[in-house]
Amino acid sequence: MFTSIEDVQQRLAAQQYVSSRKLATVVFLASQLGKPVLIEGPAGVGKTELSKVLALALERKLIRLQCYEGLDESRALYEWEYSKQLLYTQVLREKIGQLIGPSTDLREAAALLREREDVFFSENFLVERPILHAIRSAKPTVLLIDEIDRADEEFEAFLLEFLSDFQVTIPELGTLVARTRPVTILTSNRTRELSEAMKRRCLHLSLDYPTAEVELAIVRMKVPEAGEALSAQLVRLVQAMRGLDLRKPPSVSETLDWAQALVLLNARSIDRTLLEETLSVIIKFDRDAEQVLLHLPEQAFR
Repeated sequence: MFTSIEDVQQRLAAQQYVSSRKLATVVFLASQLGKPVLIEGPAGVGKTELSKVLALALERKLIRLQCYEGLDESRALYEWEYSKQLLYTQVLREKIGQLIGPSTDLREAAALLREREDVFFSENFLVERPILHAIRSAKPTVLLIDEIDRADEEFEAFLLEFLSDFQVTIPELGTLVARTRPVTILTSNRTRELSEAMKRRCLHLSLDYPTAEVELAIVRMKVPEAGEALSAQLVRLVQAMRGLDLRKPPSVSETLDWAQALVLLNARSIDRTLLEETLSVIIKFDRDAEQVLLHLPEQAFR
């Protein structure tokens, strides 16, 4: 685990992730306290990327659960392999016949089968989904529960037992406690407000768009071939775009995409013609493109 806040920053930097001291402090405390971390902020500011670099920095396997509307327990925790159970039943059909042969009616036969149902609901037929996989792993893992705000409130409620005690309850098997506590990261793009119960169980980290200084450091680290002048101009333009009334401001990941595209085009600087030709790399809606082309200040190009 991490030994200090400085250790967090150094090990994340080694994985090419620029972190603030605030972020490093939350990660350090989470590792020491064994608490989940809820990271909220706009899309593309490095929330998911943080989980990936944490797994690399800690030399742990990353287990990812992508949330979506309608996600339920069976897709997140476990499900029974019914086809395998059916095959097993067919193979044991003769034995089942011998078992219920002495029974006098259907009720008694069903009772005899219930006494043996643990054969069919055992770990042999259990299919692990991400959360159960993280709990049962013999080696420590990093568990990413990505975009929890996209899931329903019912699923959010289901997670509370796991987030509190790192355990889950399976009716047929009982309560399973984590062999090793996973470093657990939840991300939210704030498409809806999460419950107080969930926030209470997590350390909270808010990630917003970076300052120009931090974003320039990210571009230098990730796309060094862009050069100092082009990188500085690109960041000025992106920062100016975020000041406009856009439906979707450019994310950090799109800034990097744009930098890589400009390198491929052998660009030394950006003028309005080049901006218009490459705007689709960084702006995703027609209305936003119109806003940028009409209202981006001239000083952003200098």
